[in-house]
Amino acid sequence: MSVTRDPLDKEATPRYLVGGDPALSDYYPAWLDNLADDVTVEGSMLDGAIQGAENARSVVVGIRTLYGDSQEFHVVGPWGDDGWIEDYVAMVDGKPIGCVALITRNAHGQTQHIVGNYRPRSSLLRFSELLAEKYAGTPLERFFTDEAAGASTS
Repeated sequence: MSVTRDPLDKEATPRYLVGGDPALSDYYPAWLDNLADDVTVEGSMLDGAIQGAENARSVVVGIRTLYGDSQEFHVVGPWGDDGWIEDYVAMVDGKPIGCVALITRNAHGQTQHIVGNYRPRSSLLRFSELLAEKYAGTPLERFFTDEAAGASTS
């Protein structure tokens, strides 16, 4: 008789619980300083796509303020012909959160699209709530609330 084990009996350690690479402690996302006028931001923390350099910068900088000094990068580097990838972890409201961000550039070398995929779900939901609070009373608020389904702005 053979016994098979359920692969879910043993849980793996999620990457968002693993600290970053100390060699990347001084990393700064230079792509943030070269945004196209019509750059878009989308991700699991919002509904729709936020458009425009001022809006994109506001959201990316706003996200980073929620991390405080807890952001730690696992990997950063080129992705394909026109992309950049970042895999990092941080703490939001005392809970761990991980992100894989894919940044693509246009033909002029400017940042054209920013996509952030966050995990785990429980941290992601709280993260989105905190962003809704941060942008309350602004045109960006709707992207982080139930009003946003299918929304985009410029």
